[in-house]
Amino acid sequence: MKVILRQDVDGLGKRGDICDVKDGHARNFLFPGHKAIKASEGSIAQAASMRRSRDLKEAADRASARTVADKLTSTAIKVTSKAGGEGRLFGSVTNADVAAAIKNQTGVDIDKRKIVAPAIKTTGEHTVTVKLHADVEFDVTINVTAA
Repeated sequence: MKVILRQDVDGLGKRGDICDVKDGHARNFLFPGHKAIKASEGSIAQAASMRRSRDLKEAADRASARTVADKLTSTAIKVTSKAGGEGRLFGSVTNADVAAAIKNQTGVDIDKRKIVAPAIKTTGEHTVTVKLHADVEFDVTINVTAA
């Protein structure tokens, strides 16, 4: 059965894609969840408009992610944490701490799940990776100082 996806479905496709699925999958999962509609002559044109709007939204998201990347790659973010005498932290600097510091110092709100960082357990300069979009990935410098 040919269906048009109304929203992104993992393992199947994105919004506006025309997919060939088994009848049971369409009847039991896609149609009741309003995830797809049955493909017909009129709905093919509707699918094209869905794909166009998806592409425009994706291009806008990519452009905004690149502007954020340009702003953050040139700045060093400062994080303070309690530390011992040799520069070892009591605990570690988490992704949530990094996201909060970025928001406080630059005004850019980044979800902590978009930050990929190893456990930061010492003072000094560290580099974390931020993945804002599938095509936009950049490094941010974090300076950890003792409080």
